[in-house]
Amino acid sequence: MTRGLCIVTGASRGIGAATAIAAAKAGWDVAVNYVANRGAATQVVNEIRECGRKAIAIQADVAQEVNVMRLFKQAEDELGAVTALVNNAGTTGKITRVEDMSSEAMKSVLELNVLATMICSREAVRRMSTKRGGDGGVIVNVSSISPRIGSANEFVHYAASKGAVDVWTVGLAREVAAEGIRVNAVAPGMINTELHAAAGDPERAHRNAPSIPMGRAAEPEEVASAIVWLLGDEATYCAGAILEVSGGR
Repeated sequence: MTRGLCIVTGASRGIGAATAIAAAKAGWDVAVNYVANRGAATQVVNEIRECGRKAIAIQADVAQEVNVMRLFKQAEDELGAVTALVNNAGTTGKITRVEDMSSEAMKSVLELNVLATMICSREAVRRMSTKRGGDGGVIVNVSSISPRIGSANEFVHYAASKGAVDVWTVGLAREVAAEGIRVNAVAPGMINTELHAAAGDPERAHRNAPSIPMGRAAEPEEVASAIVWLLGDEATYCAGAILEVSGGR
């Protein structure tokens, strides 16, 4: 059974890679978006093809509108109509207190975490909306529990950006629910990914494990399972939901 095409942004590693592979196992063909690591993206594509699904790797910095337009066009041209979108691409930026944060650092986080999610969602709606002749579809945004906890002394700008993603999720869900499109989000807690090293603290997940009720950080595949559940037929009455995957934190 084929479910059509799922575009996963930031899919060369971590949650994105795990989601791309899990979506393929659930029946989607997958466009694996990446920015710089073509080798890692190619490995994800190969794993998807081993599942019997079609996949391509598409380089595109989705913080730039022109690249989003190219991403969607290439994905459609090679794999068919878009039926699912996972807005996973994101960054925490470096761990920094607010008084030491540059405007450039704030801007880069907001552009990738918020603007890219908005533009990719817009392009998906244009294609999926039954009001515009589409067949419907589903969007899942990758948010975070950081808006709830604030991320003080680490990355308040990241927490603010994910708060915007939460509002976008709820508002867009209500706007397009009657047009055959479900929009939801997952809000991960502490996850074992390379994101912590990129933020300047590779041991962060291990160090913070005692503060998590379940006593450990999650693996990317555990978040991917929640995303694919929201993508699938088991979640057909979910719209505007923000599903926490945080180990009780």
